[in-house]
Amino acid sequence: MEGLKALILVGGYGTRLRPLTLSCPKPLVEFCNIPMIVHQIQALKTAGVSEVVLAINYQPEVMHNFINEWQEKLGVRIVCSQEKEPMGTAGPLALARSLLDDGSGKPFFVLNIEDPSKYGVVIIDEYGQVQRFVEKPKEFVGDKINGGIYVCSSSVLNRIELKPTSIEREVFPHIAADNRLFAYTLNGYWMDVGQPKDYLKGLHLHLDSLRIHKSNVLGKGPEYVGNTLVDPTAKIGTGCLIGPDVSIGAGCVIGNGVRLSNCVVMRGVTIKDHSKVDNCIIGWESKVGGWSRLENCCVLGEDVTCKDELYLNGAIILPHKEIKECVNVPAIIL
Repeated sequence: MEGLKALILVGGYGTRLRPLTLSCPKPLVEFCNIPMIVHQIQALKTAGVSEVVLAINYQPEVMHNFINEWQEKLGVRIVCSQEKEPMGTAGPLALARSLLDDGSGKPFFVLNIEDPSKYGVVIIDEYGQVQRFVEKPKEFVGDKINGGIYVCSSSVLNRIELKPTSIEREVFPHIAADNRLFAYTLNGYWMDVGQPKDYLKGLHLHLDSLRIHKSNVLGKGPEYVGNTLVDPTAKIGTGCLIGPDVSIGAGCVIGNGVRLSNCVVMRGVTIKDHSKVDNCIIGWESKVGGWSRLENCCVLGEDVTCKDELYLNGAIILPHKEIKECVNVPAIIL
């Protein structure tokens, strides 16, 4: 079905992905070199969506800048529905009623990019009809979870009041009680990337699905191992070993003899000679000194500078900081 609409809930603060979300809203944090929300909009377009409504609250001006940059690239009309207060997961539908229901009777998508898994296991019968939801079951009741992707009839809007409301807890149970709620089991992989360690697991899954193997030229440039994603504008020195499961963003400069594995190097990062980064996220425009070692899920916010010859173990560093000493145990650097 063509000409469908979709609502994406992007009003949250993304606190679990700090310090990255201190610089920009979670939906705009890059995942495999493009903003998270772009992955969703691309999938929605493939499914027949031509108009996307963003339910925004946090940093609205940044979301408007995103629209100006990406709307034409994606070939999808993108509009905003501004919340004045947090409206939960159902309230934004009521707020955007006029944008979602044009009288055509077509269904619309709703995507929740926060943490839908906390809404528990979905119990369905052999026909896919939802019987109930079980939050955090203590014993096995089923293996299907709520993935936060919904297809709603326009009649659902009549069930939602214009107030902060949860679609999972306050709307869906009533629809299920009327025997009108059904579930569809999606193929492929699913991963909540709202926390750094899960973000890195999601990187592995996504790169594996893309199966991007860069070729090696004997004696020249870096050596690549496993799945890697490197922006064409990145510069990588000689004698480097890159991979597996690495993404390197635009404008990055990687020195000679650098070892990168299971990590994300975001736009504009510089990593000097002979440093090793494993299982870490390096935020935008940050600088890692030479002969340094970062591991155990370090996360550097935007514009962090680490001096030469440092060892960082599980360090969470807020934006615009300068690190001059080693961090041998997991710590938050304020």
